[in-house]
Amino acid sequence: MIPFSILDLCPIIAGGDAALAFRNTLDLAQHAERWGYHRYWLAEHHSMTGIGSAATSVVIGHVAGGTSTIRVGSGGVMLPNHAPLVIAEQFGTLASLYPGRIDLGLGRAPGTDQVTARALRRHLPGGADTFPQDVAELQSYFQPATPGQQVRAVPGEGLEVPIWLLGSSLFSARLAAALGLPFAFASHFAPAAMWRAMEVYRSEFVPSAQCPKPYLMLAVNFFAADTDEEARRLMTSLQMQFIALRRGVPGPLAPPVDTLEGVWSPMEKAGVEESLACSIVGSPATVRRELARFLAETGPDELICTAQIHDHVARLRSFEIAAEIREELG
Repeated sequence: MIPFSILDLCPIIAGGDAALAFRNTLDLAQHAERWGYHRYWLAEHHSMTGIGSAATSVVIGHVAGGTSTIRVGSGGVMLPNHAPLVIAEQFGTLASLYPGRIDLGLGRAPGTDQVTARALRRHLPGGADTFPQDVAELQSYFQPATPGQQVRAVPGEGLEVPIWLLGSSLFSARLAAALGLPFAFASHFAPAAMWRAMEVYRSEFVPSAQCPKPYLMLAVNFFAADTDEEARRLMTSLQMQFIALRRGVPGPLAPPVDTLEGVWSPMEKAGVEESLACSIVGSPATVRRELARFLAETGPDELICTAQIHDHVARLRSFEIAAEIREELG
């Protein structure tokens, strides 16, 4: 029985605000802990009015403080936006407050548009081009301090904060393999590269002290409800979010609609469906069958589920169904 985890974007819904999003996030995390989920990850995005987890480490602290056993972490922190020392201090603080429960997942995308990325980074050199070096620098801050070391992460040094690499391309798969790190692939929005990235990561993996063998997590969109029709309806909120993003007008997470005909063009429909191909959608019977098929075909070490669902009660029920099916699949 492989672990199931949750990736939460802290959706800010139409008619709601960030305060509501954070209350719902903590409520979902508390339910997830009771349902047996392994991790609860939050993702860094900026200048997006439908996503509330921009200050990712702060929200991680909010969730970790309101739970007691579930692992909490970033899925991920976009390292090019930050000095590695700052992230080491932030996650060293979290690991000191909640020992044994904090994960640090790293990505190399900006998590936003280029204008906002420049506003975030200001004078940070390198960006994505220096990502491997920045990861190595960040790792060094978690090592025990050496005599005469001038720059130290306090707190952070000497703490075992598990580092993951996240990615949607072969670059991150190869880097995770070379560094001997666990790897989470963003199949929930980049399924086209999934199979090749899995192959590269597994075949090129170099064992490390943190990870003696490859450890692969795959992400899926998960929308479950009493009927196939209602589950497909719930997913329209995510589909409309993708349409808005592609049009350059991101906004709050919209309520679901009965049909997207007349909302998207044929080209937009094809593009969104291609991006969201790794989605498990339907009634309990349908998602049980589709989950079993996906796991059998891909063989991940862990599955992380995400769901941009407008109604909080429906979102809870969707993740509850996933937890029940995990138990059934064994």
